[in-house]
Amino acid sequence: MSYQWNSRTKLLLGAERLEYLAGCHVLVVGLGGVGAYAAEQICRAGIGQMTIVDGDTVNESNLNRQLPSLHSTIGQPKAEVVGKRLLDINPELKLTILNEFLKDERLEEVLSVNSFDFVVDAIDSLSPKVFLLYHSYQKNLKIVSSMGAGGKMDPSQVQITDISKTSACALARVVRKRLRGKGIKKGIPVVFSTEPANPEAVIEVENEQNKRTTVGTVSYMPATFGCFLASYVIRNI
Repeated sequence: MSYQWNSRTKLLLGAERLEYLAGCHVLVVGLGGVGAYAAEQICRAGIGQMTIVDGDTVNESNLNRQLPSLHSTIGQPKAEVVGKRLLDINPELKLTILNEFLKDERLEEVLSVNSFDFVVDAIDSLSPKVFLLYHSYQKNLKIVSSMGAGGKMDPSQVQITDISKTSACALARVVRKRLRGKGIKKGIPVVFSTEPANPEAVIEVENEQNKRTTVGTVSYMPATFGCFLASYVIRNI
């Protein structure tokens, strides 16, 4: 593999570390405001094999924050758009694109038939998120998960900690409860913000896949969460 395109990363990490990253396989599930940024930063850092997953398509409301969202990509599958970007960054990337919502037996199948070095959870719907975390934990896979970036504006309050130590995040609270019901109290690192969410930034929605509410967001917060996820992967893989 040529290191010309990532020679600056080589200066920081060294050739041996970069060679190791080139042999690693990372799964990223969810390619919205958080996940697409995580996937791109992981790719740019030199990971050599990736599987990316999302069953959604780009829509106009994504334009304020989501990396794959442009007027020219509205209506296109997010997984396909992100996949093209990743291969344009590193044409030698071994990439599997799953244009689907993973859940139940299908999710277990994906986790079982691949040897992932790291799993990145950027799912924004509760049940599939908990399902992915639970089964990744049971399989002793390294994983990092994003909690809620919506309704928040201060990137200085974003941090990485164990799920058991999260606070001021409604999504983290519910995820903790669901995982405790499955016998998991700690051991899953997450990106979250200690900033209280703006309660006026939430509306109920209908006819959206796996979602009951929509939370207001600003351009840089999901990107910040995504970069935190990527940093955790590269530093801990």
